[in-house]
Amino acid sequence: MSAALHTAEWRAREQAHRDRADALTAAHRDRAARGEKHPVEDFLFTYYSYRPSHLRRWHPGAGVELADASERLSWRWYSPGSSPGSAVPDAGLFAVEKAPLAALVERMLRRTAARPGQFGCFGLHEWAMVYRADEHRHAVPLRLGQDGTDAVVDAHELRCTHFDAFRFFTPEAVPRNRTPLTRADQPDAEQPGCLHAGMDVYKWAMKLGPLVPGELLLDCFELARDIRELDMQAAPYDLSDWGIAPVRIETPEGKSEYVRRQRGFAERGNVLRERILTAWLGADPV
Repeated sequence: MSAALHTAEWRAREQAHRDRADALTAAHRDRAARGEKHPVEDFLFTYYSYRPSHLRRWHPGAGVELADASERLSWRWYSPGSSPGSAVPDAGLFAVEKAPLAALVERMLRRTAARPGQFGCFGLHEWAMVYRADEHRHAVPLRLGQDGTDAVVDAHELRCTHFDAFRFFTPEAVPRNRTPLTRADQPDAEQPGCLHAGMDVYKWAMKLGPLVPGELLLDCFELARDIRELDMQAAPYDLSDWGIAPVRIETPEGKSEYVRRQRGFAERGNVLRERILTAWLGADPV
């Protein structure tokens, strides 16, 4: 267990965290208050189902004791600390109560970080989701039209490694993927070059609750936000009404830009995976 954080110190960190979280979610909250939708930015609050209030809650991380924090003893996975009225996020309690989840999160983080990144998919998973389809998941026009979109898919090999993207492929696109994917095989297929695996780092951090320091959680959210932008820039949709310029992955220049940014996200994602494992389970995580 780490030394206890004094009240003034952790309260200051808590407030700084809340301020940062509020800034990160301000645009989404303003749109929600007006009943407006955004095809790119809403994803992090709908697909992952974590509200801005979840991001706003600060935790110190596993084993970090908070002085004068008795109110947190009613929070999940907190235990009494070494002094009266103190509280500490308890990784052991989490491991007992959520054994299958703990095993899955550790397996996903370790195995993904340990694999070499693959950078030849060019974001075609979004194209595969509308391939030869009469109806689309997003009510947004296709930048190249249906025939042009289908032609791009026909001209490429699909190399998706992320099951939660693959499961939305149209029936015609499924057999075009280089490798069939299943939920059971996901820990063995994920790799750090995948944009969606990078966004999922935020999901894994959120699932660990108080075991992940709040500052680290927001770093994971920022990565997911940045990745989501490229994910939709490279998608087949025309998002010009939202001021989003496309990354034209059907061209050599677009592919080059996509891979360059993809590599940067892979590096950021692996740093965050290691930080989560270290905060949760201790040193030498990968």
